[in-house]
Amino acid sequence: MFPERLMGQLDVNEIDHREMRAFMRKVLNDLQALEQMLEAGSFERDVRRIGAEQEMFLIDRGGQPAPLAMEMLETLQDPSFTTELARFNLEANLDPLVFGGGCLRQLEDDLNGKLALARAAASTLDADIILTGILPTLKMSDLGLENMAPVPRYAALNRAILRLTGGEFRVRIKGTDELDVTHDNVMLEACNTSFQLHFQVAADEFASLYNVAQAITAPVLAAAVNSPLLLSKRLWRETRIALFQHSVDDRTYAQRVRGRQSRVRFGDDWLQESVLEIFREDVARFRLLVGTDLDEDPLAVLKAGGVPKLAALLLHNGTVYRWNRPCYGVFQGKAHLRIENRVLPAGPTVLDEVANSAFYFGLMAAVGDAHGDMRQCMAFDDAKTNFVAAARLGLDAQFQWLDGKMHTASNLILDQLLPLARAGLEDRGIEADDIDRYLDTLQARVETGRTGAVWAIKSFDGLRKDNVARPDRLRCLVAGLTERQWTGDPVHTWTLADTWAPEDWRHSYRTIGQFMHEDLLTVQPDDLVDLAANLMTWEKVNNLPVEHPDGRFAGMVDHHQLLKLMARGVPDGTAVRDVMDPTPITVCPSTSTLKALALMRDNALGCLPVVQGEMLVGLVSQDDLFGVAARLLEEHLRALDVPVTAQPKPVVPVPVVPAPALPETAKA
Repeated sequence: MFPERLMGQLDVNEIDHREMRAFMRKVLNDLQALEQMLEAGSFERDVRRIGAEQEMFLIDRGGQPAPLAMEMLETLQDPSFTTELARFNLEANLDPLVFGGGCLRQLEDDLNGKLALARAAASTLDADIILTGILPTLKMSDLGLENMAPVPRYAALNRAILRLTGGEFRVRIKGTDELDVTHDNVMLEACNTSFQLHFQVAADEFASLYNVAQAITAPVLAAAVNSPLLLSKRLWRETRIALFQHSVDDRTYAQRVRGRQSRVRFGDDWLQESVLEIFREDVARFRLLVGTDLDEDPLAVLKAGGVPKLAALLLHNGTVYRWNRPCYGVFQGKAHLRIENRVLPAGPTVLDEVANSAFYFGLMAAVGDAHGDMRQCMAFDDAKTNFVAAARLGLDAQFQWLDGKMHTASNLILDQLLPLARAGLEDRGIEADDIDRYLDTLQARVETGRTGAVWAIKSFDGLRKDNVARPDRLRCLVAGLTERQWTGDPVHTWTLADTWAPEDWRHSYRTIGQFMHEDLLTVQPDDLVDLAANLMTWEKVNNLPVEHPDGRFAGMVDHHQLLKLMARGVPDGTAVRDVMDPTPITVCPSTSTLKALALMRDNALGCLPVVQGEMLVGLVSQDDLFGVAARLLEEHLRALDVPVTAQPKPVVPVPVVPAPALPETAKA
């Protein structure tokens, strides 16, 4: 998704002001050439092609992201595979197909073939691939620049966007839970993987069909949602939509207040006449981020009877992320235009993805004929509102539709849009068996309400009822998804994920960041010490982290030390800062579990605060670490054929004394 495939073919770099002016001249020349081509009717017509790009995550045997993209490409030796932003992402590009006959079944076969190659390559690296919009086990510690793919254009884009924003991205998304994080690079975007569709159109029908694509985006997305979890939080049904807008937002605070549009955008109005409107608007609104050396003079190429590449314009277009993006391309010596649908998530299965594709392509073929000019049928703001509602709520969304009425997403799809999509596919001569295979799959998904997002949330919440800890629930979810994904059965037929005991469970416990507690009870330095004492008694904990109001770690309060002080008499109004330990032993998310075990053993600690930079990001307790130690011991004993009849006890136990009742003077 980030950035366009063309950028992988160019020596892309940051540009200074002089280079920016020179490169802008090339962009403007490309726009002028495009205008001349449109006036001359130089674009391919009378043929409709479809295409797709499949993004995927790489995972290790513990379900964690595996930064092996470069090793995968070396193993694959296949030009259809390429890097994405992160080392734990990969993309496969499929060849275009003429829209008709058996193209949908061919699309499914091609996808299965590419993914089989990827899985085989991953297995040689002790890894696997997974199709999902957002990988549930991703953590903030995975999103450092060390996990950015070592490709100069990604680093250049990161530096360019940071230069414009002032160096920080804030993501705030509210769903069932709330996520509010800041990050210092664009790697948050690497949390997203998608299944992008391409639909070739003639130049003179581009505006009308682009408007159709905008109108149908909401119901197509509502049926396909598959990304409800991000950084362990339950957010939107398709959280990718909100996350992507934040993760590459180059606006300053003042620009956001003014209402300047984001680079990730749905748009502001219907297209009126031509694709030129979009390209011109994007050049006018969004600054150049990167550039490259280009020798082509597109106007000279046209004058000589050739077909220009318009590489400068396409490079800029690749840094503006419309959910329905216009694309210019040259295929078999002829120029063409495409509409790229970027809203659909990867997964949950290939069959589900092709079912989504059939629904989209069928609607693209039929909605314009059935309803006419979208500009006369629906206010653009309604199309935009429908899109956001679909991302938030999936099939539970309410849509203001072309008939002027409100519909639930599921009723609209079942009653109106599936029959319309079927008619559109039939009109294009798609094989009848294939129409049934894919649209029946989507219909069953809508009737049952079991989208990929619903399956994930129900599985996640169901594991909670089984008293499975949140980090383990995320691993169980990934394991359940991986196991079911490769059966080929569509998601609406899946049973919920259950508890999981991997053959090598140690993959999930190599570092503290993989299983630390993040939802922490804390106090601040200026809080009343009586509050800290009561909190530890109520929650039955012996240690309490102290953090500053901005989240910076300040210290720890120990319950036993606190009780001793209070027994001697603590002055009224004593603050936490007066009794806390300001320099306790800490670890970071990347600290190995064995090192943390040694620290806890050697220093008789009940817990270890986890700090990244200056910020408190988690806590790991002795119960967590001794649980890991116990499993290691049990595994070792079994390897020696020693019977294990009970859970082994920690080798060096640290007693946890239940917090006694507070003196009356300390009770508030």
